[in-house]
Amino acid sequence: MKLSISSLPFGKQDFSYHVDGEFFNEIEASEVRSGSVDVALSVSHTQEGIYELDFVCNGVITIPCDRCLDDMEHVVDATYHLTVKMGDALYDSVDGVLVIPSSWRTLNLAPMVRDTVLLTIPMMHVHAPGECNEEMLGRLEEHAARDYDSDEDFLRPPQDNDSESMEDGAIDPRWSALQQLLENKNNKK
Repeated sequence: MKLSISSLPFGKQDFSYHVDGEFFNEIEASEVRSGSVDVALSVSHTQEGIYELDFVCNGVITIPCDRCLDDMEHVVDATYHLTVKMGDALYDSVDGVLVIPSSWRTLNLAPMVRDTVLLTIPMMHVHAPGECNEEMLGRLEEHAARDYDSDEDFLRPPQDNDSESMEDGAIDPRWSALQQLLENKNNKK
């Protein structure tokens, strides 16, 4: 996915691209299993050596559910604006601005599209309540350290009062080794 930037005339130009599963399979360590995303790119060349790029990405990608690991669809609806300037050397340390060497004739758009799509994925992505694989949830409950009464309990971080029948003042045996290390450190001082 390349843009012949050096040959763009002054004014506005529109381009369209389509990325699919093959595009996402080439991304190292990507959790996207497949996808179909349309990318509309509008390029405005208003000054010599300055280009305004506006990306609009719409489509669907398939990612694993964090809870049951089954595939789930994630809707992609994102925009991204980038100012590209010709300069002496590559410089990309300022958000929204990319300086490329004047000798470059083409600009690789793949990293920009990839990042725009991947940044739409939420930190925790799970099926809507009731849509997870029931068999997997059953196995998860079977092997969980504590019981979950509902999807909301599963997503809730553990609370201080969640310990299993701990007597007041008793130290959880899982933490006793750490407590001993702390006491040894304090005794050496």
